[in-house]
Amino acid sequence: MASITPPSQRAKEDSLSSFLRDIRKFPMLAAQEELELARRWRNNGDTAAANKMVTSYLRLVTKIAMGYRGYGLPVSELVSEGNVGMMQAVQRFDPERGFRLSTYAMWWIRASIQEYILHSWSLVKIGTTASQKKLFFNLRTLKNKLQAIDEGQLRPENVRIIAEQLNVPEKDVISMNQRMAGPDHSLNTPLNAESDGEWMDWLVDEGEDIENNFAEREELDNRRTLLQKGMSSLNERERDILTNRRLKETPLTLEELSQHYGISRERVRQVEVRAYEKLKKSVKNLGIEERIATF
Repeated sequence: MASITPPSQRAKEDSLSSFLRDIRKFPMLAAQEELELARRWRNNGDTAAANKMVTSYLRLVTKIAMGYRGYGLPVSELVSEGNVGMMQAVQRFDPERGFRLSTYAMWWIRASIQEYILHSWSLVKIGTTASQKKLFFNLRTLKNKLQAIDEGQLRPENVRIIAEQLNVPEKDVISMNQRMAGPDHSLNTPLNAESDGEWMDWLVDEGEDIENNFAEREELDNRRTLLQKGMSSLNERERDILTNRRLKETPLTLEELSQHYGISRERVRQVEVRAYEKLKKSVKNLGIEERIATF
């Protein structure tokens, strides 16, 4: 019995076939023609030349995009994103370096498609580190080579092989495989039939604690106020020596201050110690007064 293709799927296939036929209308460029067009765009901003370079490589964009069909996204969208990368490549292409545009553009096309896939997939499923991205874009290919594409949980030997080939920890291979295999779940899903709680209620907020931050800022402001008031109990020379010796990121030396004030280094040290003791006593008394005032 002949199989029947569903209408929606047939429409997509017809649309893709039509697109593939259309892009054959744009001929590939000879090396010299490409060089001339690139120079016209680079030197004169000739948009017609840039457009011709982009359209001549639609087949390359499509070929690269087809390699990412396994991520469940429409090929037309992948091609569109690949074209964005192609346009970026044309914009940055330097024709005087001696290599073809296709060699340079392949990186931009792949990067654009991969970024689109990463943003389209669930943020819960994918990671953001370099090793996680490498796993994300190579796991399916390696599983297919190992004939393990249909496996739910990977066998230990396959986990080891994939981890070695990609130079990533085995636990990362297992984690990514589970992420890509498992469906998304709403955080608003109830925990169970008997509970009104949701999974969202169990998420730990790893952001800053507003209450703690406010308390810390308030305490810091209070200490600064006490320090300023305490400094007013010192005379001008004591404040200057104490500030330069203990309150600056790069303190002045005893020698520098002794030359400034025309006194010995030992005398500077004595003034510093006395000023510090006076400041501590003043701040302590001010703190006691504040606590009494709050009762």
